[in-house]
Parts: sequence; structure tokens; C-alpha cells
Amino acid sequence: MLRDMTQGSPAKLIWAFSVPMFIGSIFQQLYNMVDAIVVGRYVGPNALAAVGTSFPIIFFLVSVVLGMTMGSGVVISQFFGAKDMVRTRRAVVTALSFQLIFAAFLGAVGVVLSRPLLLLLNTPDVILGDATAYMQIFFGGILFMFAYNAFAGILRSLGDSKTPLYFLIISSLLNVGLNIYFVVGLGLGVRGVAWATLIAQGISSVLTFVYIYKRVPLLQFTRAELVFDWGIFWTMVRIGAPSSLQQALASVGMMVVQSLVNSFGPVTMAAYTAASRMDSFAMIPIMNFGMAVSTFTGQNIGANRLDRVTEGLKATLMMVIAACLIVSVLVFSAGGQMIRLFITGEQAEIVAQGIDYMRTVSVFYAVFGALMVFNGVLRGAGDAWIPTLTTMTSLAIRVASAYILVNTALTYRGIWWSIPIGWSVAVLVPTYRYFSGVWKTKAVVRQSLLAQVEPATD
Repeated sequence: MLRDMTQGSPAKLIWAFSVPMFIGSIFQQLYNMVDAIVVGRYVGPNALAAVGTSFPIIFFLVSVVLGMTMGSGVVISQFFGAKDMVRTRRAVVTALSFQLIFAAFLGAVGVVLSRPLLLLLNTPDVILGDATAYMQIFFGGILFMFAYNAFAGILRSLGDSKTPLYFLIISSLLNVGLNIYFVVGLGLGVRGVAWATLIAQGISSVLTFVYIYKRVPLLQFTRAELVFDWGIFWTMVRIGAPSSLQQALASVGMMVVQSLVNSFGPVTMAAYTAASRMDSFAMIPIMNFGMAVSTFTGQNIGANRLDRVTEGLKATLMMVIAACLIVSVLVFSAGGQMIRLFITGEQAEIVAQGIDYMRTVSVFYAVFGALMVFNGVLRGAGDAWIPTLTTMTSLAIRVASAYILVNTALTYRGIWWSIPIGWSVAVLVPTYRYFSGVWKTKAVVRQSLLAQVEPATD
């Protein structure tokens, strides 16, 4: 169901929109979680490290398309909020065309460059073969992942966060079953995990496409409507390029940090993989509130309801702080049990290092939450370069502090501490920008699109 977020209580709308995304993100994270748990428990710590060390590279190569998805989402949500359905449909066709073509290109690049990139990260020889195989299979089917994300992102931009959830649940459960069958039943190891993910994502993309084609009249197009609109595209680029750069910079930071982690050997690599997976899982509600307030802001900016944007920000901050307190307590108190999900036997050093990571980072979740909310409002308003500057700031502080702190008595713990240090400095950037009020002048619909795109006719 498409949802108009320009009417009604901001708190209720954002909450109702966030909950399906929250549940969906849990199942999305199950892809990474199940991969790590299955290989860690049934193949071994080296296999767990192989899956973990490949993740920053995967994230880097997909970051550009993810950023463009954010850019197209802002444009679509603002057109939808302005009740301009003709341009909304044009924007959808343009966004899908670009994202799917570019995703196919990135998949080919990823297959070719998997091994060279892993070598750049100082990946130990003992895990290089498995890590390369995992990455190449993943990139071979990356088009399916982006197809689902493109379809789901468009539905969310139109206020429907429930429908993508249903198909994601199906594919996530299928992924769990296939992981167990391929790894435990057939003994395919890391390759089995990669194939399970590819098949499950392919099914989710097909199901979402069929639903849109048959059940959403707004997104049913005639052949004559399948036209790439360059005016809308360049506006999406203007909005999406900062998000793409932001995602790319974040992934570069992940690769730099992963290289530093790799220098401490397989034990620290396994601990980092397990703890960072649980950390990502714990951050789900925080990031989903940020995405929800971005869509809320986009629609209300399109409707010229700036007063509701402020109300939405305040309501979201309150919900995020409450969520962060709950999650922080759970992670801090149950970190050991969480890490043990990924390994068998005692593996005391892996558990100890993983617990230390989670307890260090979880105390600062509220800071990360504020950063996500302010960034979400600015991105939804079209002020896209500020979230990029925020990421650059966080990245620079994190990398610099990590390299400084690992050479102190903290050793590898310096990597853990660099994460909240980066958040604490970076949150100042979007907070200042919001209170400056400059974001109010960045609306996409009022500015560039009306000038760039020819008047729509029914």
C-alpha cells in the first residue's frame, strides 16, 4: 500500500513506516549473519575470516549503485509528495534503467578484480582461495540483489514499506535452508554459502517484480512510457552522486580498517567478523529510522510542509534514543553469547576480542543514532552533500585514530575505539547544518526539476 506522509501525525507515520523496514532489515542482515554463522560453525574460523575479509570489497563495488538508489528515492518521493504522478512514473523508469544496467557492469568488474583486491588487503594465503571464490560467486549474481533493492527502494519512496518485507522474509528463510543444505549437506564450504545467497536473492527480485507488474497500477507502464528521461536522470545524479561518494568513502574506510585488522592475524579477523556482523544487526533500528525520516522529509518537502519536517525530526530523535538505550544494554550484557553463535568449541581468544569490540562500540549507539537522523532529514530535503561530508569526517577520524591507537597499549583494541571516536566528531556536521536552516532551500521539486524537465502532460 502506498502511503501519503504529508498528512497525519509525524511520529505515527514514521513509526508505522519504520517497523516493516526494521523487520525487513533484520531478514536482510540474516543473509550476512547466516553466511558467517554457518561457515564459522561448520567449516571453521578460517572460513569465517574469508567471508569477513571479502565484505569491505563487496560493499565498495556496490556503493555507487546504492548511492544512486538513495538519489532516485529522494526525487521519486518528492514528486509523489507533490502529487505529480506523471513525473513520478518517469522517475521510476529512469531510475530502474540506470540501476540495473550499472549493476550488471559492476558485477562483471567484481568477478575480474576479486583476487587482486583481496591481495591489496593483505589477505593471508590460508584464506585467499575461499575469499576469492566467495566474492566471484557473489558478484556473478549481483544483478539480482540490485534488482530487488531497486524495486523495493521505489516502493518505499512511494510510502510502501510492507510489500518488500514479505518477499524479503521468503528469500531470507530460503537462504537459511540453502546455506545448511549446501554447506552441511553437500559440504560445499564457502562456495555453498555464496550460491545460497545468489539463489535466494534471485527469487526475491523476481517476486518483487511480478508484484509490481500485476498489483501496482502507478508502476504499470506501456511500451511508449519506457523512456529514459535525461533531465530527471541528471537531477538524480546531482542528488545521488554525494550519496554514492559517501558510500564509496565508507567502504574505503572499511577496507583500510580491514587491512589493519588482517595484520593481527586470523584470530582477530574472526573476532572482528563476528562482532561487526552483530554490530550491524544491532544498528538496524537506528538506520531504519534514518531512512524513514528521509522519505518523510522528501514527501513533505515536495508538499512544501517544512513545519512537518521539524516535527518529524524531533519525533524520530526521541524514538532513536529510546531504541539505542535498549539495544546498547542488550549488546553490552549479552555480547559473549552473540559471539559464540559464530564459532564452535571454546575459542576463548576470539570470544574475548569480540566481546571487547561490542562493549566498546555499543555504549555510543545513541551518537550514531543522532547522526543517522540528521543525515536522513538533510538527504530527504535534497541537501545531499552534507551527509557525504559527514562520512568523510567520520572516515578520516576513524582511520587516523585507528592507526594511532594500535601503536599504543590498546593494540587491536584501538581499532574498536576508532569507531565511536569517528561518530562523535562527525555528528557535529549534520547537526550544525540542520540548525543553520540552509537545507530548506535545497528542495528538488521546486528547484532544478521544474527547470530541467519538460512540462508533463497526461
